Amino acid sequence: MSIISAILVVIVAFLAGMEGILDQFQFHQPIIACTLIGLATGNLTGGVMLGGTLQFLALGWANIGAAVAPDAALASVAAAIILVKGGDFSPAAISVASGIAIPLAVAGLFLTMIVRTISVGLVHGADAAAERGDFATIERLHIIALCLQGLRIAIPAAALLAIPAEAVKAALEAMPAWLVGGMQVGGGMVVAVGFAMVINMMATREVWPFFALGFAFAAISNLTLIALGAIGTALAFIYLNLSKKGGNGGAVSGSGDPIGDILEDY
Repeated sequence: MSIISAILVVIVAFLAGMEGILDQFQFHQPIIACTLIGLATGNLTGGVMLGGTLQFLALGWANIGAAVAPDAALASVAAAIILVKGGDFSPAAISVASGIAIPLAVAGLFLTMIVRTISVGLVHGADAAAERGDFATIERLHIIALCLQGLRIAIPAAALLAIPAEAVKAALEAMPAWLVGGMQVGGGMVVAVGFAMVINMMATREVWPFFALGFAFAAISNLTLIALGAIGTALAFIYLNLSKKGGNGGAVSGSGDPIGDILEDY
């Protein structure tokens, strides 16, 4: 990997760490972080494949109350670097990298805890500056806190980049067959678990028919992704048009959910 590529990867890692807090440009999302790292290292296809696989799991990650979700930024950046340094972009290698990303995401929670603990002191400093009316200091402390979040991902990324590619390849090749097979199975389960978590949040009686139709259409091998997208768009427009008319035979007094009204009629 060239020096320029390494610098670009560290920049992407820094942005991903900040975006884990900002949520403005979504650099911390796997599909974006892995794709950018793949682009920076000349392995765009591998980055997109890994990012797409990890994104299915990250869709179900959310901070709820005091519970902090696994760190998608560290998982995406570290897994992408390991994949690129390994030099193998086969589906099996993608599955192994996806399996490695899960414990990395959990490990990222420890780094998050450290940075947020340090930020408590910065908050007290900002409170003191606010009492003095020192707005410039408040801005500097905010920027420092944000940069710490970026360094939380950039430093581990730089450490991984410092490891020779030959050492990474040797480590991956030295993994026993049972461990590689287990990671492949675990990586394959990532997609199923991600879908299950999303469905668990979205599933209502109104959308279950669309889930059933989606599984049925997906089983038809002659349909391409473009065809499936066209079918989904058509169903969405049909649903929206029916929603305007309401259920119960088109009566205006419907609830606005045509499928729900039809089910209630029966």
